Amino acid sequence: MSRVTLAQWQMLAAVVDYGGFARAAEAVHKSPSTLNHAVHKLEEQLGVQVLEPVGRQVRLTEAGELLLRRARQLIESAESLEDVASRLAAGLEAEVVLAIDQVFPAAAQAKALEWFSETYPQVRVQLFESVLNGGIEMLYDSRADLVISGIEAQGFLGEPLVMVKFVAVAHPSHELHRLGRSLDLRDLAQYRQLVVRDSALRQSTNAGWLKAEQRWTVSHLNTSLDMLKRGLGFAWMPETRIKQELREGQLKPLPLAAGSIREVPIQLIFRDQDQAGPAAHAMAAALRQAVRECALQDSIVSNE
Repeated sequence: MSRVTLAQWQMLAAVVDYGGFARAAEAVHKSPSTLNHAVHKLEEQLGVQVLEPVGRQVRLTEAGELLLRRARQLIESAESLEDVASRLAAGLEAEVVLAIDQVFPAAAQAKALEWFSETYPQVRVQLFESVLNGGIEMLYDSRADLVISGIEAQGFLGEPLVMVKFVAVAHPSHELHRLGRSLDLRDLAQYRQLVVRDSALRQSTNAGWLKAEQRWTVSHLNTSLDMLKRGLGFAWMPETRIKQELREGQLKPLPLAAGSIREVPIQLIFRDQDQAGPAAHAMAAALRQAVRECALQDSIVSNE
């Protein structure tokens, strides 16, 4: 058990910050004698002098500077703890669970999480990077507070968030590009298609598969991107995820006669918007704002 109380450290800090016992007493609404007693008691308990007189003022000793510097960390931690407690008492969640489809623009996702952490640094975030029905399944199972998905969720009202453009691409040296002509589905069916696996456990689908003779199914969009750059197949990829590769010539759009571009509306869905706490609403607001800001810089279309 600590011999020195947090209140004693706080009173010492006040004396130093306000330049003396009298001014500190006015600021913290205590008598100068109370502060004087608290500091002297602290010195007695620690066996170290923390203040020394300089004329009519006082200043920290060398030992006092070291101790107060460490004590301020305790004071800040205590204040942070009290803030968390008051937020919890007001209904703040300890944790927010997100299921965000991997096609959602990565820059907007990162920006939203950064903004959220600045306002709610104590709230834990669980992020599930879902594919197709994966996020919707978490919604149905009440395992996610917020879901971002391009799939409609029966029984839930989704809020349009962003339109994601998919582009059919392959490595420039891929056989499909070597054909040197406009392509159709019969051409694609003869080559390997890269597909990202539906992350749902019970209601997975093969959305986007063209019945190609060869198909490689992976679990993450980044894996598909890596394989594309190695010339191992073709795929439809979110344009925001391959901007650099297109610019640098690592990937090239397939010259399809039709269907080379697909647009998918992405929605923001609350598990229960009325019952959602302030942290969940703040996260939703951060996602909306991030999409708006990224829309000004990137090739995504905000639905607001």
